[in-house]
Amino acid sequence: MNKSLGLKEIFLILKKKIWLIAGITILAGVIAGVYTHYMVPNQYEASTRILVNQTNGKPSTHYDSNAIQANVQLINTYSVIINDPAVLNQVIQNGDLHLTVKQLQEMLTVNTVENSQVFSLTAHANDPAVAVRIVNAVAQEFKSQVQKVMRVDNVSILSPATLAGSRTPVSPNMEMNIVIGLAVGLILSVGLVFLTDYLDNTVRTEEEVNRKLGLPVVGVISKMDKRYLKRYQEPLHNSENHKIRKKGGGHIEVR
Repeated sequence: MNKSLGLKEIFLILKKKIWLIAGITILAGVIAGVYTHYMVPNQYEASTRILVNQTNGKPSTHYDSNAIQANVQLINTYSVIINDPAVLNQVIQNGDLHLTVKQLQEMLTVNTVENSQVFSLTAHANDPAVAVRIVNAVAQEFKSQVQKVMRVDNVSILSPATLAGSRTPVSPNMEMNIVIGLAVGLILSVGLVFLTDYLDNTVRTEEEVNRKLGLPVVGVISKMDKRYLKRYQEPLHNSENHKIRKKGGGHIEVR
């Protein structure tokens, strides 16, 4: 059985099931939107920027490139310290947070910029107020731990997080999820259409005879509707009451 499809056959199959494809695609988009709106919680983020500068003490009156480069290199070390359990445990205890160290670590993100003395700390939470409280607490505790562990005071908090800047949710992305839902629905519906066509051995047109069976068409029996057949059946039925003459002058009455 020949199951290969040309572009024309593919187009005809899709055209024949266009409403099914459109329906499944739209339904998938609606489901994605409803699920995102009602089932996926909003995520908020709060960020603070931290500066690693020269050790506090006597103010420097000249540009010291070596000191700045040393501070830049320290940022990699500080990125590890800021996520250390010693810092986060203290934040959990002081803030009475019902979190584990691992959960708190997963809520925090450290972003650094190459050759910059400034890095940012971001906290993600379902509540913007919680995100602000956590990120500011971690930044303050980190600054204290640097003074204790590194015995230097070269960390400054440039811009603490504020609630006003954290009220807009950063996720979920409703538009993106709907687009993904539509794309998934389109792929599934097209796949379903081709699967049903592949499994369907019914022959409806001359082209399908050649495509599915690989046989030439010898003849075509036209389709007749019921009204057309009824018009020819009525005279035949009435003729049953007519007499059929026999040769020799006799007759037979058909009942």
